[in-house]
Amino acid sequence: MSKRIALITGGTGGIGTATCKELYDRGCTIIAGYFPPEKELAESWQKHNSEQGYDFTLAPVDVTDYDSAKSMVEHVETLHGAIDILVNCAGITRDKTLKRMTPDQWKAVINTNLDSAFNITQPIVAGMLERGFGRIINIASVNGQKGQFGQANYSAAKAGLHGFTMAVAQETASKGVTVNTISPGYVSTAMTMAMPQDVLDNIVDQVPVGRMGTPEEIAFTVAWLADERNGYTTGANIPVNGGMFMSA
Repeated sequence: MSKRIALITGGTGGIGTATCKELYDRGCTIIAGYFPPEKELAESWQKHNSEQGYDFTLAPVDVTDYDSAKSMVEHVETLHGAIDILVNCAGITRDKTLKRMTPDQWKAVINTNLDSAFNITQPIVAGMLERGFGRIINIASVNGQKGQFGQANYSAAKAGLHGFTMAVAQETASKGVTVNTISPGYVSTAMTMAMPQDVLDNIVDQVPVGRMGTPEEIAFTVAWLADERNGYTTGANIPVNGGMFMSA
């Protein structure tokens, strides 16, 4: 892969970090998006990775706000050049059963996990079309495919993310821009590993492979979709879930 500019929203998270490293190792310039109130944590993350030999650039952005997203994209492209690879990885959970879910909990997840894809992608896609190259990769979830108790908001957002993928893939396919979804199963990150052991054991019992996935496995799939040689895969939803959910 030649020197491409890659923007990863939620880049400082578990899957985001692995994705930054994988694409960096493949020769990309890495821009990691982070939520502005978490600046101190993001700078600590940047320093830690720098000590490991990774030169990542941070980009503060509120992905739920279109103007913030557009301003960030313009700033990144002015300083570093046109964005060739976009990984929409930012996401949150606010789990509650529907009867107990508040409107704020619904909106927070929809805004962060789904609206953000429009907010970030829309300012970038025109340039990709003009240049005749682009890779847009949206990180969804197995729960967007099968649903999950207590996650009406999250499941809806992640299912909607793939609908977004399929529509935009059709709009961009003839111009060398691919758009795909990855739907991870349960992945070992700091957030999931903080769950009680009995909950983790129950999750693993549902996975035919017999373990949780790793962020590096998701990142490898991102890199495969982002590769310049992979121009014929578009509009797809790639499941990386250990066999937890299978469909024809």
